[in-house]
Amino acid sequence: MKTLSLLSAFLIGIIGLQAQDHSHVSARPIHFPDVDNYLTLSTDLHIHSVFSDGYVWPNIRVQEALLDGLDAIAVTEHLEYQPHSADIPHPDRNRAYHLALEEAKSHDLLIIRGSEITRGAPVGHNNAIFIEDANPLLKEKAEDAFKEARKQGAFIFWNHPAWTAQNSQGNPVLSAFQKERIKSDELHGIEVVNFGAFAEESLALALEQDLTILATSDVHGLIEWDYSNKGLQRPVTLVFAKERSLAAIHEALIEGRTVAAYNDLLIGRKEYLEPLLLKSISIEGAHYIPNTKIVELTITNQTSSDLLLENKSDYTFYESSPVFVLKAHDSKVLKVKTLEELSAFDLKFEALGVFYAPKSHPVLTWRVSVGD
Repeated sequence: MKTLSLLSAFLIGIIGLQAQDHSHVSARPIHFPDVDNYLTLSTDLHIHSVFSDGYVWPNIRVQEALLDGLDAIAVTEHLEYQPHSADIPHPDRNRAYHLALEEAKSHDLLIIRGSEITRGAPVGHNNAIFIEDANPLLKEKAEDAFKEARKQGAFIFWNHPAWTAQNSQGNPVLSAFQKERIKSDELHGIEVVNFGAFAEESLALALEQDLTILATSDVHGLIEWDYSNKGLQRPVTLVFAKERSLAAIHEALIEGRTVAAYNDLLIGRKEYLEPLLLKSISIEGAHYIPNTKIVELTITNQTSSDLLLENKSDYTFYESSPVFVLKAHDSKVLKVKTLEELSAFDLKFEALGVFYAPKSHPVLTWRVSVGD
């Protein structure tokens, strides 16, 4: 009887999950505010399915992305590596893209065609996205694969360059191969976050070589197994696009308008990080506590990432640490000791989990108007 009850509960759970998948409602959507002149689009540009070395069908990747509230994904199968080919012997390297596109056609999710060029060091692993056809990229020489991708108008980026399987030190090595690809306009970006690992050296390389900064999940199993049930958020690349379209995403990536986001980390160039942060934090309800020179206010995090902030203002806090975590989509009451009554003042915070260069955090100012 107990076994039957457990089986019934399991079946009810499966039905519930299926219903949830079709409703695409989630308690974990990834959200960041738009900035002036651009939409902030959440993308995952490096994921796998059973058509290379992943473990789920492409339609599951679409459903996961919808649950996470993403705007766009690229299913990037290895061109040269298909360990499931005995069971799924499909010769068309575009097959995963077509299946994902079919699943997404009735939903508001953009599907980018892409593939992963997979070679040993010094070439490494590289994603070519916004391609027209994956099959011609299957070349004997890596140089020819890159040339074909560029011929098709691809945006090409270097995957997990700090991976120990290709460099035992865990640091990226810019070889003559990468230098030549950059010079030939055949390498445009670099992952600074891959599968939850942030490499500061990769960020330094991005800044040095003017490469677009990216974060990807590189997911092979279920997102739920690899991230969500561990309390982690899927790494995403925030793309600042002129509109919500494939062409606009492609243009933004080529221009380098991105921020890498993962849990409480935001990584990018100052010119994109600072506007995002200023929109991400709101301060409201500032008023003096009666019979004091202390302003009470509410500070709110408008994003799905926790923000670690340190007070850098001219004023200290009452009953609060100068360093605090502002939880995702949450608010905190701060009490600011202004020492005299002011109609307005500046609050300044250093965002400790935000990097515009290795070990470098932005310090931003919010102007606070005090009400009655």
